[in-house]
Amino acid sequence: MVRILVVDDEEKMRHLLSIMLERRGYLADQAGDGIEALEMIGKAPYDMVITDVKMPRMDGETLLRKIMQMDAPCPVVFITAFATVESAVDAMRAGAADYITKPFEEKRILLTVERTLNLSRIMAENRDLKRELQQTTGSEEIVYGSGKMSEVMDLATRVAEGDTAVLITGESGTGKELLARYIHKASPRRNKRFVPVNCAAISPNLVEAELFGHEKGAFTGAIRRNQGKFEYADGGTVFLDEIGDLSLEAQAKLLRALQEKKVQRVGGNEEIPVDVRVICATNQYLGELVNRRDFRQDLYFRINGFPIEPPPLRERMDDVILLAKHFLGRMAAGWDVTLTDGAARLLTGYTWPGNVRELANVIERAVILAGRSGCITVDTLSFLRSASPFGAECSDFRLLPQGIALEEVERDFIRQSLAMTNNNQTAAAKLLGLTRAKFRILMKQL
Repeated sequence: MVRILVVDDEEKMRHLLSIMLERRGYLADQAGDGIEALEMIGKAPYDMVITDVKMPRMDGETLLRKIMQMDAPCPVVFITAFATVESAVDAMRAGAADYITKPFEEKRILLTVERTLNLSRIMAENRDLKRELQQTTGSEEIVYGSGKMSEVMDLATRVAEGDTAVLITGESGTGKELLARYIHKASPRRNKRFVPVNCAAISPNLVEAELFGHEKGAFTGAIRRNQGKFEYADGGTVFLDEIGDLSLEAQAKLLRALQEKKVQRVGGNEEIPVDVRVICATNQYLGELVNRRDFRQDLYFRINGFPIEPPPLRERMDDVILLAKHFLGRMAAGWDVTLTDGAARLLTGYTWPGNVRELANVIERAVILAGRSGCITVDTLSFLRSASPFGAECSDFRLLPQGIALEEVERDFIRQSLAMTNNNQTAAAKLLGLTRAKFRILMKQL
């Protein structure tokens, strides 16, 4: 839904303009001056701003300059009773999209709004194109060559063509959000918004308002109506990361929204249709959460339309040097830095408990340590050997002359790993350098 901010120190004028816009189906918010308007723009995106020129505290011209300095500016239309040819020219030079004088006709206002919204769409498309170019050449490129990752990318490409719900599972640092963005960009929704939501970072009391929006006065601090993530992503994709951390109450409301394809703002009665594709991700095993009744089974089946599990880096070691060189090219911009054969062997011999994210951090640190020497060596990566939970310490284990009971040792390690992780099997498996599936098999055998 198109969102317009009306800024005027006269309450009657703000109210009149808002009625005109809402009758045409636009969502209109109001601010009494430029300072209040900037606060609102900082909290929610607007498709355009209609502002008076003469206002206390901050006038319209100052507001325009502030908006034009933002990373994602929106078009601004001036409306004033004090119009001259000179002031109109000055406003257009400053970056205003249009200039309307009071008193005005409703038809004139609506025509200006329609024309300005076309400009807003062009500005948004340009920002998206720049972002896509940056992502193609920057950090959001998916680099792979291994067979396992090729299979995952093939699955992602196939599922991108439709609207099926996708559940991406796997350890932290394996690139779940990158994969979700890839699916969005390869889908028919590529020209609409991709809206990521970290479910673990939202206060349980605010989940519903964050996802579905709220009306003015719905709760303490709700001083104006707000769009939720689903409305904002209309026509595009919502990415719900850490979906397993949602409360049961929030899960029930999310399920209803997915089933009905409608959302209801907190404190409101209107059901708002939304057309979004939902991609979820988690590093938890949702099947276990369902068994413990910590996750709704009906929601699990709804979001698990097409499961994809990117492998941990230790299961795609063929990609380690490819990824290292990719990060090296990005982080050593401006001078040539190379990997020695010894450094490459050290990287491929490490088990990467932090996965691709850890590899990126290691390369960044190594580039800083290498400085202008132009070479990353084994010595440069000495911090990696000393930090490895599976490297140097493992070499201290020695087989006793009388032998050992291997199964008992394995059983003891499993007990220790579960105790250290509060019975979290995924984390326990990571401590032992195993996949969760292999860990479960070992548990059953022992």
